Amino acid sequence: MGEFVRLTVDGGVGTMRLDRPKVNALNAQMQQEIHASAVEAGARDDVKAVVIYGGERSFAAGADIKEMVDLTHDDMDVRSTELQRAFSAVARIPKPVIAAVTGYALGGGCELALCADVRYAATDAVFGQPEILLGIIPGAGGTQRLTRLVGPSRAKELIFSGRFVSADEALAIGLADRLLPPDQVYAEAVTWAGQFAQAASYAVRAAKEAVDRGSEMDLDAGLELERQQFAALFATEDRLIGMRSFIENGPGRAEFVGR
Repeated sequence: MGEFVRLTVDGGVGTMRLDRPKVNALNAQMQQEIHASAVEAGARDDVKAVVIYGGERSFAAGADIKEMVDLTHDDMDVRSTELQRAFSAVARIPKPVIAAVTGYALGGGCELALCADVRYAATDAVFGQPEILLGIIPGAGGTQRLTRLVGPSRAKELIFSGRFVSADEALAIGLADRLLPPDQVYAEAVTWAGQFAQAASYAVRAAKEAVDRGSEMDLDAGLELERQQFAALFATEDRLIGMRSFIENGPGRAEFVGR
């Protein structure tokens, strides 16, 4: 259990709660705790899906600039490796991950939200990659994950300008997947994650890996990855349970065991 990042589990849903007042500025300690929580969530059998939540006020308003301002090139050459390691650990959680975004998701906060599979946002949430206004660029995946999500032209415009993005625009360009009243964002994210509590865990994991890794390959390589994942699932108990249940009871009634 970290000082600024806590992982709690209820009903198969793990909540990765960011809690560094006032706006969850992502200092080095917080980055380390994000990494530790992500690794733990991925390894725990009682966690079937993960919600990343920063509280009612702010998801995460970026890196801790006061901590960074006096760092040298050599310092940041080391620190940036650790930063990307932490965020990549979130992106590689082999389970469904949803970001529940309230308030600001700026800079590193936006990059953390990009590591999730799905983003639910408050109607007054604000996204952005304003690093250019500090004379730098996104360093925790923003130039790569944002581009893959919204396309190169939109990503360039947002990164080059550093401008803030309203919730409505985020939804329109695919940066957010659903908008909700601020007091409903976390609960709805938990509901979404909760649907996987009794899911066929290996199938969900295989689907995530096929989509994520396949998007980095050419089509033929991606299709081969899909074929391998598809065939491998025929070694699982859940595949047999699911197919027999379909034949006997129709779709959507299987009781999976996670094996």
